[in-house]
Amino acid sequence: MKDIGLTQRQKDILEIVKSSGPISGEEIAARLNVSRAALRPCLAVLTTSGMLEARPRVGYYYTGKDASNLVVEHLKQYQVGQIKAVPAVVREHTAVYDAIVTLFVEDVGTLFVVDDEGCLQGVISRKDLLKTALGAADLTKMPVTVIMTRLPHIITINQEDNVLEAAQKMIDNEVDALPVVKELPGGRLKLIGKVTKTTLVRVLAGLVR
Repeated sequence: MKDIGLTQRQKDILEIVKSSGPISGEEIAARLNVSRAALRPCLAVLTTSGMLEARPRVGYYYTGKDASNLVVEHLKQYQVGQIKAVPAVVREHTAVYDAIVTLFVEDVGTLFVVDDEGCLQGVISRKDLLKTALGAADLTKMPVTVIMTRLPHIITINQEDNVLEAAQKMIDNEVDALPVVKELPGGRLKLIGKVTKTTLVRVLAGLVR
């Protein structure tokens, strides 16, 4: 995937092609007072990114796609499986106290509850743990199953889905993390990763810097 950040020269080329295209590389070079060879790297970036297209004996022309369009298109090319991270997990019998310790040790905002075969059973947010900790219950004796969100009320994502779909699910459902799952025979969901808002921000930052 190509970086879509533009240099000043690339921006100048785009403006020339927008106003005068189709236009040859020689004409662009003349307007910028540089050699044709000096333009080749910039033209390669702009055509590879999809902002410009070139036709033999016709020249370069503007496709109508700007940087924001291309960010969206590039994000659609990323599958969740390419960016998923290792989830922090606890077992169903784990005490709430131990879950809180795990949350801080792992430095995460969400814990995923799995059974002995690694299949998803529930999700616990930082808010869930905070609300429970403020109560009068004995956290060392209370299992996480009491406070977790259970299936089918958990929003999941598949590793074949694209990053935009993951982002939309987080926005629509107001969650900070999605478990990445693989469906097994019988409808059980094997937990194979996670995607968080932080993950998505890192992907976006990598595209635009």
